[in-house]
Amino acid sequence: MKKLLECVPNFSEGRDMNVIQQITGEIVGIDGVKLLDVDPGATTNRTVVTFVGAPEAVVEAAFQAVKKARELIDMRYHKGDHPRFGATDVCPLVPVSGVSMEEAAEYARALAKRIGDELAIPVYCYENAATEEKRRNLASCREGEYECLKDRIGSADWKPDFGPAEFTEAVARSGATAVGARDFLAAVNFNLNTTSTRRANSVAFDVREKGRVKREGNPITGKPLLDENGEQIRIPGTLPGTKAIGWYIEEYGIAQVSMNITNLSQTPLHIAFDEVSAKAAARGIRVTGLEIVGLVPRSAIVDAGRHYLAKQRRSLGVAESELVKIAVKSMGLDDLKPFVPEEKIIEYAIAAEDRRAKLVDLTCRAFADETASESPAPGGGSIAAYLGALGAALATMVANLSSHKAGWDERWEEFSNWAVKGQQIKDDLLALVDEDTDAFNGVMAAFKLPKNTPEEKAARSAAIQEATKYATEVPFRTMRRAFDAFEVIRAMIDEGNPNSITDAAVGALCVRSAVIGAFLNVRINAAGLKDKEFAADVLARGADLEARAIAAEQELLGIVNTKM
Repeated sequence: MKKLLECVPNFSEGRDMNVIQQITGEIVGIDGVKLLDVDPGATTNRTVVTFVGAPEAVVEAAFQAVKKARELIDMRYHKGDHPRFGATDVCPLVPVSGVSMEEAAEYARALAKRIGDELAIPVYCYENAATEEKRRNLASCREGEYECLKDRIGSADWKPDFGPAEFTEAVARSGATAVGARDFLAAVNFNLNTTSTRRANSVAFDVREKGRVKREGNPITGKPLLDENGEQIRIPGTLPGTKAIGWYIEEYGIAQVSMNITNLSQTPLHIAFDEVSAKAAARGIRVTGLEIVGLVPRSAIVDAGRHYLAKQRRSLGVAESELVKIAVKSMGLDDLKPFVPEEKIIEYAIAAEDRRAKLVDLTCRAFADETASESPAPGGGSIAAYLGALGAALATMVANLSSHKAGWDERWEEFSNWAVKGQQIKDDLLALVDEDTDAFNGVMAAFKLPKNTPEEKAARSAAIQEATKYATEVPFRTMRRAFDAFEVIRAMIDEGNPNSITDAAVGALCVRSAVIGAFLNVRINAAGLKDKEFAADVLARGADLEARAIAAEQELLGIVNTKM
């Protein structure tokens, strides 16, 4: 698995694009790093930057960006609505793939030490990189903000983990930086149809995990109530794993509830939106939309799309692009400015940076033309996978039509479940279209390896065998996944919208052909394998699947002909 680390530094400059571009230019200049998002805010006077890459490259890019921010930003003159205590206010590292949280924390501490030692900036390690429990919470490290930094860094309790512990002229200019390792954090702002910061704060206190202080009499001006230990009693909020405040954003002319969701498993994005909307409505306020700061994981948006479709009692077995569209419209993600999924969803942004030409991204005509060309790929294996995808797509279509059929409203979830299953089979088979061609190209590349010495010949032979084995496994996976579609097709022929029964039948024809076609590729590739035990096993299982597919198609066509 490719090792990927994300970094989301927040710089205390959101108005001067020249400064912002110089800082991000340091990130772009590091090989192995991809800048995904730059999100400046004029009112907060803060820019959230997101980049991703190999861990060592990300750490180097982060250091260079912090160095440039120290050079360009003078905290003695900084003003903004967002809490802050340094030119680079926070610099969290987030494991994306192939990197554990423990490893991310080690990278964060190494970065923090380098910033402290080489740049003479006071650094606090927070979240999973924290050196002691009380420093895990960013708010605790940043308490009092820049204005209190002079007194705090010299205290025994809040001496920085790295860097100077005295308020020199250089520290006065740079402020402090918090470096941490954390899970994905969703930074979002709920747009309100009010200009009142006080009312926005009231909604924020209703929902944020720590809630509000319990008071005697008037809930705002009353005397705080204390427990037996003299600590203030709090009324907890309704959303665990969230932090929130209210503020007024001059550039938009509205108040917002600004929230950090620190655990999307505890509080999914759509649950937060619904709850803030409910609490706002109880106070006579409407949430008009949701602004996402930086990027969010794909699952946050896709799960939201499913949630709102289910509330409408509509089938969830639709294309992912449709789920994203539903999420955008349901939560008003385009309320203030266009929501571009390729820029705001982290997996999409990474894929866009890595994008290469894929067969499945071609038009129908272009795919057919490419197949008909003199190039040996795409060949029968890719076409078999695509046939299977079409068969699964037809079954999914019948399921979706059935879920919307007049008079069948109570059965929407039954057909939605079938559509979800069909949609997944379709997506898996579409991935196999390109994987089959990649496997073929791998075999061709192995045959082109040098063979001038005995060592080269041995390496070439081993590479050919490994590539051929893979080229045998891929069409066998196509056989198995295509065969899975028969379950959905059978259900739609038996229970689905009778007006679409022939569509399901054509799906059966496609799936049968996919299984037979993929098996031809299994057979021809297995013939070249020296591992005869593996070859015999895959051929036996393939023959069984082929026979079952032919029988299933005949049975289902018989049922269709009887019903017509």
